[in-house]
Amino acid sequence: MPARSVLLSLLIAGTAFAQQAKPATEPSTGKELAQKKTEAAWDLDADAARKAKMSPDELAWETVLEQNLGSFYLPIHKKEKLAGKSNAWDFVKDDPKLPRVLLIGDSVSRAYTQAVRASLAGKANVHRAPENCGPTKNGLKKLDIWLDGGHWDIIHFNFGIHDRNTPPEEYEKNLRELVTRLKATNAKIIWATTTPTPPNSETYPPGKIEKLNEVAAKVASDNGLIVNDLYNYILPTLAEHQNPNDVHFTAAGYTKLSEKVTQSLEAALAK
Repeated sequence: MPARSVLLSLLIAGTAFAQQAKPATEPSTGKELAQKKTEAAWDLDADAARKAKMSPDELAWETVLEQNLGSFYLPIHKKEKLAGKSNAWDFVKDDPKLPRVLLIGDSVSRAYTQAVRASLAGKANVHRAPENCGPTKNGLKKLDIWLDGGHWDIIHFNFGIHDRNTPPEEYEKNLRELVTRLKATNAKIIWATTTPTPPNSETYPPGKIEKLNEVAAKVASDNGLIVNDLYNYILPTLAEHQNPNDVHFTAAGYTKLSEKVTQSLEAALAK
């Protein structure tokens, strides 16, 4: 099929998805956030005009987002772009002289992406996977899309919060397969430990995330991965930096996490 026909098909598919998108709850563990909804509608004509000005590479990335962000994050992305705002899923035009970094993770990872990208400006091209990456099961399904067939110098990744209902043995099996596939890219692989869940959480019984981190630590050790220990880094100030009864963080908390992620990436880049 000619390239122009392929592009037209993608644009039609993206528009159809946009029209069908429905509100969905934030993929959160806090009761209040779990009840929040967002309107799926955005100005389709204005968005079409915005897309008409994109380069082929920008348009291809926007299509990937339309196909993967889902009915909660896609409307947020569209509305932010129409308002002229930057977000974690901005199109990244690579500087060919700089290394390429990929961030894989859930909403916690999404929230520190922009700060990491800003901190590494002029040092690395910082991309992120085109969705809230969810549990390891979703990672196995979507990893090829996230890797996009490109060359990556460093991949910083985490799965954990959304694996709260995954049996530890299945989590380990999935994680080992993901690591094998990530190592095949020849990138430096950094595993980020899963950040703590709030005390007295009904959704996260005590010790659940700690057990998953224990499993992940063994997988990381067996595979010689670099470990970025976000769990123990943020734990001493958890009461200050985490939202009440929620796994997400305050703006200051995300700034703090971004600093640790940046340090880990800079150390890997230096090597």
